[in-house]
Amino acid sequence: MELKTRVYAETGKQELLITREFDLPVELLFKAYVAPDIVEQWMGTKVLKLENKKHGSWNFETTDSKGNKHGFHGVIHEFSSNQKITRTFEMENSPFPAQLEFLEFDKLTANTSQLRMHIVYRSVALRDQMVQLPFAKGLTMAHNRLQAYFSR
Repeated sequence: MELKTRVYAETGKQELLITREFDLPVELLFKAYVAPDIVEQWMGTKVLKLENKKHGSWNFETTDSKGNKHGFHGVIHEFSSNQKITRTFEMENSPFPAQLEFLEFDKLTANTSQLRMHIVYRSVALRDQMVQLPFAKGLTMAHNRLQAYFSR
């Protein structure tokens, strides 16, 4: 599978830079991150809370193949429609502490857009642990589902 979502992990840095171009207007790409029903479709998760505003919070829950529930939550620090979301992301019951995510949505043409994500981890070691997981493959699969959702 071609990884259309690009993950850049510079040696010695505690951050990831992620980019993905979509055949979607920027308004639809942004909507995929803020409309609970759409988030559930492409992320394969249940949205328990999604307050799309500065100082809002979010809470998602995923159930694995064994029926175990896994929670994810955070706080939204900046929210500009069709432009950017700055938020924290934390996996419950995980060795990974909260990370800071900067999501920027760029209009390329009337019908194409790009997502740029800048994720900052507490340490280089934690970032390196994340990179060892099938993170890029999973993110590409999720972004492929996002693209397919709007292509229907």
